[in-house]
Amino acid sequence: MIEKVSRNLVRERRHARVREKVCGTALRPRLSVFRSNKHIEAQVIDDSCGKTLVSCSSTQLHLANGGNVEAAAKVGSVLAEKCKAANIEEVVFDRGGYSYHGRVKALADAAREGGLRF
Repeated sequence: MIEKVSRNLVRERRHARVREKVCGTALRPRLSVFRSNKHIEAQVIDDSCGKTLVSCSSTQLHLANGGNVEAAAKVGSVLAEKCKAANIEEVVFDRGGYSYHGRVKALADAAREGGLRF
């Protein structure tokens, strides 16, 4: 009998494969994205010391609808502003096991327009 595997478990396995290759350092921290049905979150992490340097989410911004492309773009632009204030210019992008499409792509494009390089 075949056991049914949840979508989230498949995503976590995919994310684990990506994380074997992607690692944030002090010079080039990791921009990690988490997407839920209602909200989107992004944080910049220094994996060498295990600390979150900058974070932003649609819940922090009190957006009316945090689960759409416009909200993701807003989170990306605010995150880029916070990174500039923290003197972070270059990051490694970690899509979190999600496909690079829709909200994840909108967040990444807005962060790039805000001045982050990856």
